[in-house]
Amino acid sequence: MQADVTCAERAFDGLTYTACEVDPRVDDLRLFLDASSGEKYGQFSAIDGALAEQGKTLIFGMNAGMYHDDRSPVGHYVEDGTEIMRVIPNAGPGNFGLLPNGIFCIGDGRADVIETLAYEAERPNCRYATQSGPMLVIDGDLHPRFLEDSDSRYIRNGVGTSEDGTRVVFVISDQSVTFHEFGRIFRDDLDLPNALFLDGSVSRLHAPQLNRSDFGRWLGPIVGVVAPLDR
Repeated sequence: MQADVTCAERAFDGLTYTACEVDPRVDDLRLFLDASSGEKYGQFSAIDGALAEQGKTLIFGMNAGMYHDDRSPVGHYVEDGTEIMRVIPNAGPGNFGLLPNGIFCIGDGRADVIETLAYEAERPNCRYATQSGPMLVIDGDLHPRFLEDSDSRYIRNGVGTSEDGTRVVFVISDQSVTFHEFGRIFRDDLDLPNALFLDGSVSRLHAPQLNRSDFGRWLGPIVGVVAPLDR
């Protein structure tokens, strides 16, 4: 499988972001949680170290959903076809409970952001899946509870997908942004009809092509693209 992730800085509406575009038809896009030792990976370097033993490397990575103190996923989580955490359809505390929330589903040759209740109704075949929230963009509309004049600003990261599931763009803000501002880059700049908030304040990016690999608090679920070391 060929891998060719494109990461670049991007400016929109007076704010700057870093966006990484993935093609799930050719890129080996996966989720990572538990290492073979049973411990959570927690850092991009731990994943890269494990992959190196297989002659592979992590060419892109990003934190991929909210997690508890033990770093287990707050919501639905599927890894390599195995469900580790069930779907949480109801509201709860924090941003995760700002319904509607959604699920990022990596399937066969495509990846999709799907609103949680629609996901439950459709039950798509996901090799990997992670639930987070809130949704940023839902069928072309911003989340109904986003306020244009909000003063809640954080470094935020998320993922958006095209209608046919062949275009996946991961975005992290370079400065603190509101939900409304963050949703708009997916809808109005990247022209993606569905997008999902992955997290804020702990947001981190691994993009070797930009000589960037953020380090900080230990993470729960991580999304990444794997490639051969000798590519």
